[in-house]
Amino acid sequence: MARRSLRHLAGPRGALRGLTSKQPKVVALGGGMGLSASLTALRRITGDLTAVVTVADDGGSSGRLRDELGVLPPGDLRKALAALCGDDEWGRTWAEVIQHRFESQGDLHEHAVGNLLIVALWEQLGDHVQALDLVGKLLGAHGRVLPMSAVPLELRARVRGHDPARPDEISTVRGQATVALTPGEVQEVHLVPTDPPAVPEAVRAVLDADWVVLGPGSWFSSVIPHLLVPELLQALTETKARKVLSLNLAPQPGETDGFSPQRHLEVLARHAPKLTFDVVLADQDAVPDQDSLSEAAEQLGGKVELAPVAASGGAGGTESRGAAPRHDRHDPELLAAAYDRIFRMHGRIGPWR
Repeated sequence: MARRSLRHLAGPRGALRGLTSKQPKVVALGGGMGLSASLTALRRITGDLTAVVTVADDGGSSGRLRDELGVLPPGDLRKALAALCGDDEWGRTWAEVIQHRFESQGDLHEHAVGNLLIVALWEQLGDHVQALDLVGKLLGAHGRVLPMSAVPLELRARVRGHDPARPDEISTVRGQATVALTPGEVQEVHLVPTDPPAVPEAVRAVLDADWVVLGPGSWFSSVIPHLLVPELLQALTETKARKVLSLNLAPQPGETDGFSPQRHLEVLARHAPKLTFDVVLADQDAVPDQDSLSEAAEQLGGKVELAPVAASGGAGGTESRGAAPRHDRHDPELLAAAYDRIFRMHGRIGPWR
């Protein structure tokens, strides 16, 4: 049976709204440090910004709170809120506070202050979105943070060679933290439950956006999960917004070890064959074969934009869930400049300002 259109959820849009808007309405989807990189850049060029965040994390403080209280994992939501904090003293102070982790010999060890604050407000208010909006107001966040679903999700993956002793065996790996660090080759991922409900505000944001940005981030555990929520995928397919797929600076050890830039596009297309993108953004030093990447982008309906977006020191990983820290990150100013140029060059109505 064909799915009913979600367009009735969108607000008024079109030429009139575009002509009167002073800045683009942007929705960024992802999780972890990859989404934080995008948000830190995007808040520099628009004041109309919404983050839609994965809720399948099961490691660390988030996993413990999830197991003990049955709540959504708050960690990636906290990171997104911190990324939206301003560069003034208020913003820097609150970003540090909510990211602060306790060190002790007791139960509070490694819990993040922001995780506890978010969960406390969920329990007080009984509303995920209202609580996150309130935290954002407290922080002075330059944008809104929404979970992609209101139910905790489990990520499962089919992995070849998860057990190094059986390199050709395909097995099912459960849990985002385990998937992110598998030594094997991830074939595909899915969510449990398999048909999770999307947060309605997230669907509306995607439908009402001028631009949607997906990535960078852990490809199988932060980026692709958004495409496994049926209502969210439908909104991404139906939206009139232009879409940017932002690639990582390098393959991630474990999840995408050995992946070329174009292979990232190919595995995404396998999970969402009907989804198209207008632009694929990649660091100019992280693409050894531009022709192959351009061909893969064309299969998604878009074109490649190369730009220097890595912090000084060369291209490196954006996100490392539980792995050794990477020294190279996206440079917020360079990434902001790349997004701004894309929005201006590929926008429907010319410069935003």
